[in-house]
Amino acid sequence: MASSQKIQNPQTQIPKTPEMNDRDFLNDMLSTEKYMTSSYGYAMNEASHEDLYDDIAMISSETQNLQRSLFNMMFKKGWYSFDAAQTNALSQSYQQFNGYTNQLPAQGNLN
Repeated sequence: MASSQKIQNPQTQIPKTPEMNDRDFLNDMLSTEKYMTSSYGYAMNEASHEDLYDDIAMISSETQNLQRSLFNMMFKKGWYSFDAAQTNALSQSYQQFNGYTNQLPAQGNLN
């Protein structure tokens, strides 16, 4: 198996002290926004009043955009990285999930 390759920008250096630094604050905010985005999804599923649903959907969208901005900032600073997916792993996942569409009531016809 080939070694995994990281996708990451050069890391912005931060002081190594017991106090919270910029990376810690951004990571805390990102975790909070992820939690809030998920929670708004549940709230939208349970909203029975259309105006309430619309308000929650708008707030959810704003929260999702903020979450994405925080992620982009952390990635830009090199504080968030990914393992590059191997081509064979992508192909295997595609084949696996493509096979699942045949189990759907529409027999894979999603059009």
